Order: sequence, then structure tokens, then C-alpha cells
Amino acid sequence: MSDAATDHRARDRRNPVDADDFDALMAPLGPFERRPALAIGVSGGADSLALALLAADWARRRRGSVTALTVDHGLRPEAAAEARQVGRWLAARGIRHTRLVWRGAKPHKNIQALARAARYGLMTAWCRRQGMLHLLLAHHQDDQAETLLLRLARGSGLDGLAAIAPVAEQTGLRLVRPLLDVPRDRLVATLEAAGQPWIDDPSNSNLAHARVRLRALGPSLAAEGLSAERLAATARRLGRARAAVESAVADLLARAATLHEAGYCRLEPAALLAAPDEVALRALGRALTTVSGGAYGPRLDGLERLLAAIAGGGLGGGRTLAGCRIVPRRGGLLLCREPADILDERWLAPGEAVLWDGRFRLALGRGGAGRRLRLAKLGAAGAAELAPLLPAAQQKSVPPAVRPSLPALRQSGRLVAVPHLGYVLGAAAPATRFSPARPLAAPVFFIANSLSGPISS
Repeated sequence: MSDAATDHRARDRRNPVDADDFDALMAPLGPFERRPALAIGVSGGADSLALALLAADWARRRRGSVTALTVDHGLRPEAAAEARQVGRWLAARGIRHTRLVWRGAKPHKNIQALARAARYGLMTAWCRRQGMLHLLLAHHQDDQAETLLLRLARGSGLDGLAAIAPVAEQTGLRLVRPLLDVPRDRLVATLEAAGQPWIDDPSNSNLAHARVRLRALGPSLAAEGLSAERLAATARRLGRARAAVESAVADLLARAATLHEAGYCRLEPAALLAAPDEVALRALGRALTTVSGGAYGPRLDGLERLLAAIAGGGLGGGRTLAGCRIVPRRGGLLLCREPADILDERWLAPGEAVLWDGRFRLALGRGGAGRRLRLAKLGAAGAAELAPLLPAAQQKSVPPAVRPSLPALRQSGRLVAVPHLGYVLGAAAPATRFSPARPLAAPVFFIANSLSGPISS
């Protein structure tokens, strides 16, 4: 590349993002409402503040609205003051702001990943409570490049090396990332042009974090041809390959998987083993993720061992992986929740609706039993207690391996309802629906390949 071309590209990276640029970035990410209502994750860093300013202007021109969400993670003494400062900056620009607080004990290990999960959890929960359909996030081109390098260093497969998706569909919510093709330098220039200060989180300069060390290597890598633009383009191409594989996975699952409303799945091993390994591993991982109610799939190495055991007929009495049991049954494979991993116990009041164990939505009618009921797993002891009370045909409606993992309601210690087995005393049966975070029809990606990033963006 000539010196003139290099200088031109460097100037482009310093140009602010204007309204026309942002219109073009948002255009392929719809649909949006006629008067769009957007939530925006805003930490106070340059990336997210630039997104807030650009998105607020975009929404106003469409007679819509935005709400900025700042999570006070409490990991640094100044976090609360910084969140309030973000609120003042945004208020001065007419942008609504809400501060969300991460309460409870804080981790001492794997801090960035756990803080990121808590931040997403708080923001997505707020959006669902408010009926907000779009949550905008400020990941940009440099994030794409750094993520590709991080995952390459970890030996990730196609999922990890493929691009961060510009739109991720969740139940009732879309995660939208309009800045994935924009260098961070342009976002800084956008704030400078607007006269808007920002907050630099010291964790983003801490060389104890692998992402920060990779960022410091950026100029050297670019000199060898590994620029952020080129790495991001590579990630996009791998994303196309991932989409093609996911299409094959969906076809395999349509033929090989049967999902039951009681939260278990039956897989046909012959169809699974006839597929290419990459497709079979993904199908197996997707089924396990759906059954477990988790947000991410199992680790790739665990899936590889499980698929090898299935191919070799070595499952024996069954195995566990990713919060699930995998049990041979009647020539097929039964995937069900591992009861030992179910720790969710709570009270359910008349008129209340909850998501239990990340899998089942239960709503107790206002009549109910007139009192709160204790919601927990049926467990092996509960299944044994219930067995003599049910006709054989009713028990057989759910396989024995699944029964201990079912939601059960108790009152004063007495079992009063197990909806999936048709057991009800009085009017205590809640409306129950299997509603996992990752439905069988939606792609899931392996834990080892989940998005990693800075605490602030």
C-alpha cells in the first residue's frame, strides 16, 4: 500500500461518525417501530457514550426515544460516582438515563467475565420489564479484531473465530450492535467533535487482562498486515461459513430431535452420527443448551468426548454434561436436566409468574391455594413419594430419568402440584410452559467461545 493510501486510511479512522453514517449503519438492522424506543448500554466509556449520542439523534429524527442504562457494578469505589456522572452528561443532552446496581457479593476470580454477565443480565431484565424490544451495544471494529485474536489464542473453532453478530435475537428482545464496522478512533473523534468528555476505566489499561495486552500489540500487528480492518473482515467471512453450518444443524435437528413440553429431548443417534462431525457437535450442543436452560452451550472438548462415546456405544448408564443427563433409552438418546444441578427454590404467590431454573415459566392463578407455595424440583424423594399416588399410565407420560427434574409445588411441606405429571391437589396448579433461554431452533455457541470484552465499553 502506498504512503498516500496509508495516510488516507489513517485520516478515515479519525473522522467523526455523522448522522448520515449512523443512518447507514442502522438501516440493515431493523425492523424498528414507527417511533422506535431503544435502550442503550452506556458505561461512560468513549464507545458507549458515542453510541448514546448517535442513537439519541437517530431516534429523535424518527420521533422515537432512547433510555441509557448504566450498570454500577461496585467493583471500584468510584463506580457509583461515575454512573451518576454519566447520568448528568446525558441529562444535559436530553437523554433519559437509568442506573442499575449489581448487588450482592462480588467475584475475586474471572472478574471481567462475571461482571459482563451481570451487566447483560441487569440490562436485559430491565428491557423485558419495560417492554423494550431493542438493546443497543457499543462493540466496534477493534472489539471484533481483538475478540478474533483472543479466541484464536484459545484454540476456538468456527463459532469463536466468526464475527460478533450485529443482531442477536433473544426471547422478546434484540441485541443490536450498529458499530461493528466502525474503528474506535472514529468514536473518540465523534465525542471530541461534540465536546463530550468520557470516562476511562482503569481496568481497560490493566495488562493483567489478555485483551488489554493484545490491544497494546495492535500497532505491531497492523504493521505485519494484521490490522483491525483485516481481522474484522476475516471474522465476517467466517461468520458466513458459520451461518451455512447452522443451516445444516437446523436441518439435522428437524430430523433427529423431538422436544417434549416437560423439558427433555429425544435424539436419534443414527442421524446424529451420519452427519459431519461439525454439524453433529453443534446439534448435540444446541439440544443440551435448550434442555439445561443455560445461555451458552457446553465446552467443545466435552462435546467431542460425548460424541465419541455415542459413536463407540460407550454411554453405559448415561453421562452428564452442561447440567444435563444423557441416557440411552429405547434405541435413542434421552437428554434431560441433571437434578443435582437444580438449585432454584423460591416462593410462588397467587397471581405471580416466574421463570424457574431458566427453563419453565410458571404462573399461579390469583385464586391459587390462597397462600404462597414453595417451588422447587420434585427430586428423587418427591418422585418416590408421588409414585403410589398416580396411575401407571400417568407416570409413564414422563420418563423416570426426567421426573426428579420437574417443577413441583409444596404447601407446608406437602406436595400439592406437579403439573407435568397431572398431579394437582385443590386449585394449586400453575400454568406451566417450557421456555428456555435458547430454544432448539436458535443457534447457541460453545462456552469457550463466548464473547469476552472489557468491563467498560
